[in-house]
This record gives sequence, structure tokens and C-alpha cells, in this order.
Amino acid sequence: MNRQTKRKYDPSPPAARPSRSAGSLSERVYQGLKRDIVRGVFQPGEALTEKDLARRYRGSRTPVREAAVRLQQEGLMRIVANRGYFITPITIQGVSEIYDFRAAVEGACAELAAQGKIDPALLERIVHLAQTEYGVDDRESYVRFIEADTEFHVAIAQLTRNPLLVRAVADMRCQMERIMFASIDVGYYGEAPVQEHREIVEAIQQHDAQLARKRMCEHIYISKEKVMGLASRGSRL
Repeated sequence: MNRQTKRKYDPSPPAARPSRSAGSLSERVYQGLKRDIVRGVFQPGEALTEKDLARRYRGSRTPVREAAVRLQQEGLMRIVANRGYFITPITIQGVSEIYDFRAAVEGACAELAAQGKIDPALLERIVHLAQTEYGVDDRESYVRFIEADTEFHVAIAQLTRNPLLVRAVADMRCQMERIMFASIDVGYYGEAPVQEHREIVEAIQQHDAQLARKRMCEHIYISKEKVMGLASRGSRL
């Protein structure tokens, strides 16, 4: 992103951000259902019917069906013929794969961001986001942190000016947000990674590409270790 284009930066998280066609009923149902899955309104494995979803999101069965197909493609829902819809479970293997994917893609994003010309306005926003903290056992502040954390990671991808990397990071964030919401539902808030975020930003500012990749990967694997430890102790995400 450069100043000449003056593209407006949308800070809202991918899980909640409407697309250009958000005015359509189908899109509204899709966005609402996706948000509720990510935020844990529906529990992993929970069975849902077209009728109930149509009533909840004030639409007919057709937009519900269309939304379900999209969410199945995104790994958030499973469609079973003649039985209905089921919220995809969060598994230990799935969580591990999400973190490994993030380390590979976001490590590359941090490296490329450090190598290229940095957009000052976007960098200033990233620096601000890196300071975001939350109160212990304060769900409201943690929700704000989750949103800021998503914006932080997507914004680093945007520094690469590579739309494929931006989309890969943004798409995976809905899965990551789902894990984070599930964690607080079992009483685990983790630790705010302010220092880790600052160190990533500093490496990018210094144009140290290898250090930026290293710090991003370390940051992601520290989070993975905490969440996997929680799951291995029997807490249900």
C-alpha cells in the first residue's frame, strides 16, 4: 500500500467485515452466522436446522443454504444430507495445523515487510495496535484485544503489498479468532503479547528481514504452546 493510492484501510476483523455485496440477504445471513460461529454462540458439534437459522437471521431457507455452503468451504460448518448442519469441532490436530500454517505464512509476511518500502501511515497504525492490552477476566476488553490482534496481523501482511498473502492471513484469522473465543469460554485469557508484538514491529522498522521472520514465528509458536497445553489438560475448546 502506498500513499499515492490513498486506499482506505478497513480495520474491522475479517470475521465481521462485510463484503461489497453485504446488502444482499444472502450475504447478511452469511456474515451473521459466521460471526456467531466464530464467537462461540454455537458450540462445536452443535446441530442446526435451516428452519431455525432462517428464523434467527430473518431470512428464507435459500440464503441459509447458500451461507452454509460457503461456511463449509471455510471449514466452519459441515452439511450432512437429510440431517442438517453441524458446527465443525475444534480439534487438537486442527489447532496445531492452524498455528503451523500461520507460522509459515505470517513469518514470510514479516520477512517481506521488512525487506520492502514501508507505508508510514500503516506502520503507525501497526505500532498503535501492538500496544493493545486487556484486563484479566474482562471479556469485553479481551474481545477488543482479539479484534486489534486480527488487525495487527492482517496489517503486517498488507505491508507486503501482496494481495494473496493478505487474503491468506485474513482467511485464517477467523479460525484463530474462533480458538481465542473458545479459550475464554473455558476461563483462559492467556497473556497479552505486547512485548512480542513490539519486537516484531521493531525488526520490521529496522529492515531486519530474518529477525522479523524469527520473531513472528516465535510469537506464533509461543501462543501455540499455551493453547495446546490447555487442550492437552482436558479443557474443551
